[in-house]
Amino acid sequence: MTSTGRTGAAPQRRLAVLDGIRVLAALAVLFYHYVVLASAWGEPTAGVFPVARRLAVYGWLGVEIFFLVSGFVICMSAWGRSVGDFAVSRVARLFPAYWAAVALTSLVLLTWPEVRPVAGFTDVVVNLSMLQGGLGVPDIDDAYWTLFVELKFYVLFALMALRGVTYRNCVLFCGVWTLAGVVAPTADSGVLSFFAMPSASPYFIAGMAFHLMRRFGPNAVLWAVVGVQFLLAQHYVQARMVSSLGQAATAQTPSWPAHVIILLGFAVMAALGLGALDGIRWRWLRHAGAVTYPLYLIHMMVGLTAIHHFRGRIAPVPLVLATTAGVLVLAWTVHRVVERPLGRRLGAALRRGIQDIRTGTPARPPLDRLPAQPGAPEAERIPAGP
Repeated sequence: MTSTGRTGAAPQRRLAVLDGIRVLAALAVLFYHYVVLASAWGEPTAGVFPVARRLAVYGWLGVEIFFLVSGFVICMSAWGRSVGDFAVSRVARLFPAYWAAVALTSLVLLTWPEVRPVAGFTDVVVNLSMLQGGLGVPDIDDAYWTLFVELKFYVLFALMALRGVTYRNCVLFCGVWTLAGVVAPTADSGVLSFFAMPSASPYFIAGMAFHLMRRFGPNAVLWAVVGVQFLLAQHYVQARMVSSLGQAATAQTPSWPAHVIILLGFAVMAALGLGALDGIRWRWLRHAGAVTYPLYLIHMMVGLTAIHHFRGRIAPVPLVLATTAGVLVLAWTVHRVVERPLGRRLGAALRRGIQDIRTGTPARPPLDRLPAQPGAPEAERIPAGP
């Protein structure tokens, strides 16, 4: 792979493998929620899915794989961009589908409050900001907790990007964040723990290192970064199992499959970083990958409500398959009707605003300089001063 130096490289084409990884991760999380969680079925799911549940209990690892991919993608997409351009791209990418998902999920929970009701209208409004995780406001959908983790990663990356997205700065950023993640669990600092995200940061950092390998080639430093992150990720497996499954279920669930899945995730990303998977260019993966974000946003509470509503009339396996098909159609609709068109418009509007800030010239003159309408009474003319 050719590069143009330590501060930039040849343009990156869309990688079909990344879309494939996203699809698998999203389906794993969906499988976990629909087959493992008892809230939709009204009883422990070990009796409902005696075989499938043994696999589904590890579906929460799809979130970790998403973080791994996110580190790779953010480092790749931010290269050569200013901080303002990076922020615009993230807002335009995340919020349109998210707003639609919050509205849809809230409507479903207000109409059929069977699994969980909406606490209040204020919670819905705060959720639209995606900042509820920092304000102590409940998520409308429990899957949204990962979005606030992503936002904190973007903030940290943007601070680094102020000095320029270069090989040196990215490696230093990985080192500093690793140190913060190691120190945070024993440090008496809420701010440090808030941003260090010890259980999530190894995946973001490893993803960045894999992208640096792809852009500049592998070396001992990058392999060392990846190795440390892999060990840290393995260290937090037990804690993540407890937070996902509960203490009692974790005691009855072997942890070795989770360790193996993480190993496989790192191995696939390493192959991607080394260019070993570049031959995979299936076009359908691009379309499937585009739907994974809205699918992740709407599948949980909407799907669990549908399962709870129809559980007495449809057998479990057909119900899960039908619910999955339904949320896939909803996700595709959100992508085509909301995410793509609104994302383009929002991005264009934000870019104009950023350009105005850079040039110091607003797109429109201030109100006190607008000319009065011809023939308007003096009382209706815009005043020239306070």
